[in-house]
Amino acid sequence: MSLKAPRSSKKLTDFKLLCFDCYGTLIDWETGIYDGLKPLLERISEPRTWLKKEVLETFGRTESAIQEKHPTMHYTDVLSEAYKKFAKDKFAYDASQDEANMFAASTAQWYPFPDTVGALAELSKHYKLVVLSNTDQIIFTESRRLLEHGFTFDKVLLAEELGHYKPDPRNFEAMLKVAKDEFGIDKDEVLVTAQSLFHDHNPATKLGLSSAWISRKDAFMGHVAPGAKYDWKFDTMGDMAAAVKAETST
Repeated sequence: MSLKAPRSSKKLTDFKLLCFDCYGTLIDWETGIYDGLKPLLERISEPRTWLKKEVLETFGRTESAIQEKHPTMHYTDVLSEAYKKFAKDKFAYDASQDEANMFAASTAQWYPFPDTVGALAELSKHYKLVVLSNTDQIIFTESRRLLEHGFTFDKVLLAEELGHYKPDPRNFEAMLKVAKDEFGIDKDEVLVTAQSLFHDHNPATKLGLSSAWISRKDAFMGHVAPGAKYDWKFDTMGDMAAAVKAETST
């Protein structure tokens, strides 16, 4: 566990609501995406020499560009389009719609990190838990079934409903409105908890929100974000839950 000196004198237990990114923080989406791309990579001889890092970073940029251009497109369709564009741009391969749809459907095999479920159950004792995710109901319904054991999320806000994707600050503004209107929780009582510096910590920094970086080992996507800051850094959600539990025990 790594803990960075906070930008304020607050403790973790001074917050009342955790705003989670889901994919990359709670769900191992990078393994899911890479495994879903393997049939494409194995079809082409050249990319077998690619490092996993390069594959994921390239796909992540492709996905983000589609989200920015088509902010109301459902994430399932974003994945399909990203697959086809990735195949065309990098390998001059015209992937079929069936191949792209099969890749998008592979989200059903995106599983939580081993520490996630236990950590969320522990954190639910101390905070309201809110998901703010760049996804749609089709995908998140399956993920929710895998995640909610021993707790339930207090609120789920998806890009499908909000009409734009993170890092658009409007997603976080919508979350803050829910925090205040539904839970009576102010901005300075919200802690953004996420892996992606690009999708979450950068907009959180711009809005003056406190944040905890879940620095997942060997995570590559979302790390390019000049100016992104955070108050705490943990290797896993389990480490963060342990730190919160330690604070409440003293």
